[in-house]
Amino acid sequence: MIYPKIPLAQTVIQLCKAKGIKHIVISPGSRNAPLTIGFSNDNFFKSYSIVDERCAAFFALGIAQQLQEPTAVVCTSGSALLNYYPALAEAFYSGIPLVVISADRPKHLIGVGDGQTINQPNVFENHILYSANLKLDLKEAETETQEELPIFKSLENKVETLIGLKQSIQEFNESEINKAINISIQKSGPVHLNVPFDEPLYEYVEKLSVQPEIVPAKEKSLAIEASILNKCIDDWNTAKRKMILVGVKHPNTLEQQWLDVLAKDDSVLVFTETTSNIHHEAFFPSIDKIIASLDNDGFENLQPDILLTFGGLIVSKKIKAFLRTYQPKQHWHIDVQKANDTFFCLNRFVETTPNYFLSKLLTQTHPVSSNYRLHWETVKQVRHQKHNTYLNQIKFTDLKAFDSILNAIPNHSILQLGNSSTVRYAQLFNISNTLEVYCNRGTSGIDGSTSTAIGCSVATDKQTTLITGDLSFLYDSNALWNNHIPKSFRIIVINNQGGGIFRILPGHKNTENFDTYFETNHHLTAEYLCKMFGLGYLTASNETELTNELQSFFSEGNQPKLLEVFTPKNLNDEVLLNYFKFIK
Repeated sequence: MIYPKIPLAQTVIQLCKAKGIKHIVISPGSRNAPLTIGFSNDNFFKSYSIVDERCAAFFALGIAQQLQEPTAVVCTSGSALLNYYPALAEAFYSGIPLVVISADRPKHLIGVGDGQTINQPNVFENHILYSANLKLDLKEAETETQEELPIFKSLENKVETLIGLKQSIQEFNESEINKAINISIQKSGPVHLNVPFDEPLYEYVEKLSVQPEIVPAKEKSLAIEASILNKCIDDWNTAKRKMILVGVKHPNTLEQQWLDVLAKDDSVLVFTETTSNIHHEAFFPSIDKIIASLDNDGFENLQPDILLTFGGLIVSKKIKAFLRTYQPKQHWHIDVQKANDTFFCLNRFVETTPNYFLSKLLTQTHPVSSNYRLHWETVKQVRHQKHNTYLNQIKFTDLKAFDSILNAIPNHSILQLGNSSTVRYAQLFNISNTLEVYCNRGTSGIDGSTSTAIGCSVATDKQTTLITGDLSFLYDSNALWNNHIPKSFRIIVINNQGGGIFRILPGHKNTENFDTYFETNHHLTAEYLCKMFGLGYLTASNETELTNELQSFFSEGNQPKLLEVFTPKNLNDEVLLNYFKFIK
């Protein structure tokens, strides 16, 4: 096996290997050549080559999102690194372990007009868990270009000092790399290793010259302070209205036994978002369908005494508006890392896992007599019936298309959702409990949905389907410039010729200003992108065509497939807004 000659590159690669970072997404470049040589020539790593750094970072995010373990992205120096920022911000807010490794030029070449250089240290300062700014390996041959060298009085003194400096720099780099990767593992988030290399960059050796010290990551204690737990138990046993709201959650992370206990308590109302991946017949999915048409009396009847939240960010703007106006007496959040005061009334943050908290709480509490859940169960049934009635009488629009598509997604597969209107339409439907659902809700951006979904698809044996809007798809079209897309991967693009969500929001519609600067009107399609990148291309413009195409769309084939569904942009918003009036 061959290794890069540069000791710092060897150190980075060996410590990534020791900490189980198997997936390495590399964007071609020259300054990162030592890292590329090391990662791509070691069979422990699965290396991917993706040219566009923004797509590469979201691709790596999709892998890390699926595996729940650190994934690395490697780039050359200069502006290449800045293209990682959108995905890194998503990782920061979604709690996804992403390890950014950027090659850099030596310090003496920065700020002097040398090519492909920017100020890389701490460039992600506001959206990073840790930045490790590593030091350049020391060479005896060219001491005039090295950093922080002392004045030597003798040759003997010079040799001893250089040896000491080399050891000191190596120890510093090992410590920083260990610390950064351990933080990514422990806190589940992004970190940055900035790695300066001097030329020559392409030399390699057959034996390692360094053996870095491996510092293992420490496991966080799940224990809850007795005083906090006892107070939770007392309050839980006396509250007649307890609402549980679950945000983004990885599938199969909550134990079924605790879900079953919650389902039997009439004082507990469990609201689940599509991205929560939690299902029970006694719970309440499709939040907006339940609360969208409530009046003041309805909101007062729904207002909880205790709000218990866990999981990531909440999609529903309606539930956020409700809980900010009709605040609970107490809001508890359960998480090992952080608590967002989303509803401006957070008063208890329990730093542990939801499973551990529920195992301690529910074994020492009892069901409380209440009509809270039963009342809203009746509302849920009425809303569901009206939902079906409305769908049967409307014309072909976004809402009708989502009904057909979500019913056709194969069971036991993965569903990736784009942002904006896509994830919000999905929230209105009771999605199969066999599906695993993901969406980039950390920053809620449209910029990397396709790349993330492709990254997810290469990290699993399950079929992955992405549903996305036209703007989101076109914005991330370089995601298809990727030689790693599985043949089973499927994309469904809802093309309503612009940013359809802006037609739902308040504003002046059907004006030149709105069409140009808000909705971003266009007449583009995915057809030629599919031809260029080798995807099968299908279209549907009405319910019959969509039903027919979906029958074969998910079948096996010799290439990935894309189905583009064209819907009438001037009718979509009217149908959706009337939907909420109808189900009231």
